[in-house]
Amino acid sequence: MMKRRWHIPVLIPACNEESLLPRCLDSVKSACSLVSDWASVDIVLAVDQSTDLTRDIGERILNANGNNHGIVVSTDAGIVGRARALAAQVALERYRGRLDRCWLANTDADSYVPATWLRDQLDLAQRGVHAIAGTIDVDDFTGHASFVEQRFRRSYHIFADGSHPHVHGANLGVRGDIYVEAGGWGNITTAEDHDLWNRLGKLGARRVSVNHIRIITSGRRIGRAPQGFAGALAAHNLAFT
Repeated sequence: MMKRRWHIPVLIPACNEESLLPRCLDSVKSACSLVSDWASVDIVLAVDQSTDLTRDIGERILNANGNNHGIVVSTDAGIVGRARALAAQVALERYRGRLDRCWLANTDADSYVPATWLRDQLDLAQRGVHAIAGTIDVDDFTGHASFVEQRFRRSYHIFADGSHPHVHGANLGVRGDIYVEAGGWGNITTAEDHDLWNRLGKLGARRVSVNHIRIITSGRRIGRAPQGFAGALAAHNLAFT
């Protein structure tokens, strides 16, 4: 199949992520380089209520060696949905092309992505997919009970065909025109990923859930969003005890 030219904004909310942000941005930049022959890329880091060096580190990495890989914006919302929405808004304002050639790739600052992350998403976009939900794995279970890793893996269901029931803001992609039509990220503190995914479904968007697009995220017990993935992972420490 002949590859169409795309534009890919990579949207990353971040709150006090100075220790994990470098690995995130380095991995995203590697993924961007793998699609440079058929896509332009723009990384938008939305720093939300950070009190550490997250913004400074982001600006340094995105402008390393005189190359401009994207932009850092700030908000005091303290709401992950609003931070994601701000990143998307800025990305779309910086883009002047057709929205059906724009692919919004979302991840989190405490995660890192494989080199094929964007290439694999665009392979699906080329086939007319409107939105993808990928999967996640955990980098380190230190700080959890010894049985948590096994319980997590047993409960993280993947169906035989590679599809799955999971939706993570840290690994979600959506075509620009469909994102706008669905109303974008909601102004909510948690489950903003499920909210957008469900609205895409009601719109009739062609959604796919795939296991082969997998990212790695932090295994910390206390997350930045209430009732987010960190809380769900930490709950395994209490299960059946």
